[in-house]
Amino acid sequence: MKAILTVIGQDKVGIIAGVSQKLADLDINILDVSQTIMEEYFTMTMMLQLKQNADFENIKKELHSVGVKLGVKINLQNEEIFNAMHKL
Repeated sequence: MKAILTVIGQDKVGIIAGVSQKLADLDINILDVSQTIMEEYFTMTMMLQLKQNADFENIKKELHSVGVKLGVKINLQNEEIFNAMHKL
């Protein structure tokens, strides 16, 4: 299953490392990544490949916990839901 991950918050050292390490710990592959800094705000979007039997809700909780530690907002959405929400 593919998923879309977004990260937004004040820029600081360690955001990419912290998020990437947690994804590796959870055995989640990063397929694509885009990140930018707008003034003092960090934004990142990732396309992820999760295992078919992945516990999506647990992964969301784990990533939320990392976001709290890093001081950023992390959101994870199933790609199908993301696409449905953004189609006209």
